[in-house]
Amino acid sequence: MRIQVTNDDGISSEGLQELVRHLAATEHEIVVIAPDADWSGAGTSLASSGEGYVNLGEIRSERVTIDGAEEVEAHAVAGAPAYTVVVARLGAFGPPPDLIVSGINAGANTGRAVLHSGTVGATLAGQNFGLSGLAISAAETSDGHPWFWPTAAALAVEMLDLVIEAPQRTVLNLNAPACDLEDCRGVRWARLAPFGTMRAAIATDDDDRRQFELQPSGAVPPPDTDVALLLDGFATITTLVGVTEAWTDTTLDEEVDTDDLVSSVRPGADLQPVHRVPDASSPHVLRRPDTAEDPTGSAVS
Repeated sequence: MRIQVTNDDGISSEGLQELVRHLAATEHEIVVIAPDADWSGAGTSLASSGEGYVNLGEIRSERVTIDGAEEVEAHAVAGAPAYTVVVARLGAFGPPPDLIVSGINAGANTGRAVLHSGTVGATLAGQNFGLSGLAISAAETSDGHPWFWPTAAALAVEMLDLVIEAPQRTVLNLNAPACDLEDCRGVRWARLAPFGTMRAAIATDDDDRRQFELQPSGAVPPPDTDVALLLDGFATITTLVGVTEAWTDTTLDEEVDTDDLVSSVRPGADLQPVHRVPDASSPHVLRRPDTAEDPTGSAVS
């Protein structure tokens, strides 16, 4: 299997390089196609060249070497993480990848904040092309302690077969605790926390200048969430879905005559005054758009 490694901290980050060294020891074909700079917080942006918009011209890239994995083909691309996935999937760097592995991010990607993560965004971009993906993040350390990159990298290798054998378009978000591998209490499935230990806030100084910053939330996360379990020394995994459709709980799998659809919100039905927008928070009625007919290009048109 041909695996693309990318991230949002940039190709020179220690997290990515440690991940590549671990993946290079597997039986898979590893190719690194990652941003040439820090794109943290880029989400699924397709911005390129650091100019904040999609550059429809030249794909700017440079061949680089990964320390300790010099045999691995590696390209530093001027663009966001999702951009590297899209151009790779379209064949810009040889055969398209079969799987996306993104990370290791410096800092956990937990709760609803995953929406903004470039690390997660790369895997969701792959999902839009019909690919499965694994996003890996390492929890923050304290008191100036070095990052536990080997722990996150080893856990990523352990999770690889799980993702490969999962249904097509599976994205797994893995967060590794800040400890040695032997001290990790295990791997647990986790819900996304409704809030994190930090929250976004606006602060104003004496000159009335506004500043965007993070402040402690003081919130206690529910015990089955990624934030709580990670703080308790567990690695957490959560399956994520990017673009979805919200419908009523009536099955969509049976053949229907659209001429008879009046009071039900279903594909092909006319919008009627009695219709109400389906509740997108209900997990039982969310469906991923079907990209099976054209898994290579239409998803980004």
